[in-house]
Amino acid sequence: MQQLHVTEEGLEKLKAELDACRERTRVVAEAIETARGFGDLKENSEYHAAKDEQAMLQARIRDLEDKIARAVVLDDSDIDADKAYLGATVRVLNKKTNKEMCYTLVSSVEADIGGGKLSAQSPVGKALLGKSVGDTVVAKVPAGDLEMEILDITR
Repeated sequence: MQQLHVTEEGLEKLKAELDACRERTRVVAEAIETARGFGDLKENSEYHAAKDEQAMLQARIRDLEDKIARAVVLDDSDIDADKAYLGATVRVLNKKTNKEMCYTLVSSVEADIGGGKLSAQSPVGKALLGKSVGDTVVAKVPAGDLEMEILDITR
């Protein structure tokens, strides 16, 4: 069983989503019972839609339970604070556009590019991991090479 390194916040989000999915299964079960009362199940679209949702929920619940079981919360005390690792916030300068960007390196299950959370398994995340302030890194992205200078690393 491969460990899944997550932040404390990431683990809490996984648990909250699991709770929400479990709660939703109760609602879907009631919808299935109601739809059964509509008659012939072969042509009952409400019944089939609820059964499909139930199957998707069960699959998501199994996935979340697996991730939570494998989750290991990152311990900042064992990490070199001078280098970019999971949980670190890295401020970089894009050498091509001369714009600064800020990323928090997280596991793939926590990634949210809109929220500034970048998967450490992404090309940019891989390029930043283990590097220090002042280092210049090159990430191979679909648009070509992305050259960045690391300006700051915080926890």
